[in-house]
Amino acid sequence: MEVTTMNANRAMQGYALANNEGEAFWLLGMLQTIKIGTADTNGGFGLIEVLVPPGLGSPLHVHPEEDEWFYVLEGNLTVYVADTRLDITEGGFAFGPKGIPHTFIGAGPNPTRMLVGFSPMQFEGFVREVGQPAPLHILPPPPEGPPPAIEKIAPIAKRNGFIILGPPGPPRDTNAGWPIHS
Repeated sequence: MEVTTMNANRAMQGYALANNEGEAFWLLGMLQTIKIGTADTNGGFGLIEVLVPPGLGSPLHVHPEEDEWFYVLEGNLTVYVADTRLDITEGGFAFGPKGIPHTFIGAGPNPTRMLVGFSPMQFEGFVREVGQPAPLHILPPPPEGPPPAIEKIAPIAKRNGFIILGPPGPPRDTNAGWPIHS
């Protein structure tokens, strides 16, 4: 299915998006589809559908001014909020409050599909700057080289409301094993 682009007036009229509709980006090995973004809500909040391959996830990060929450539609997800490990499955919810370091990892044998909400919506700028427009609503092909260096993406993250604290995976001070699925 082709990628849908945003109509500038849709938020003023109300709108609906079907499955696989919305602006889609490949970001750090994941598919991220913006369902409602900054332009729709004047930055008040946003919602992104994320498809995460097993074992992949976000770098450990903190949003000084942005709350983030996760709702799993399909699959298994592990979220770390500070040093607390939260394992959630279909229908499960986790919350990463502003000011508290957190990360997530696709924890099942199959990709995890989830909704990620933000209030206010600052993260979208990072998706647009670092991500690549996805030609289809599918996971990106495996990278040919190493992931982007944290030193390269950290200034972009800061410009878009969050601070990268470390690589993907459990926070270093936890006793959790890696990888988290067999």
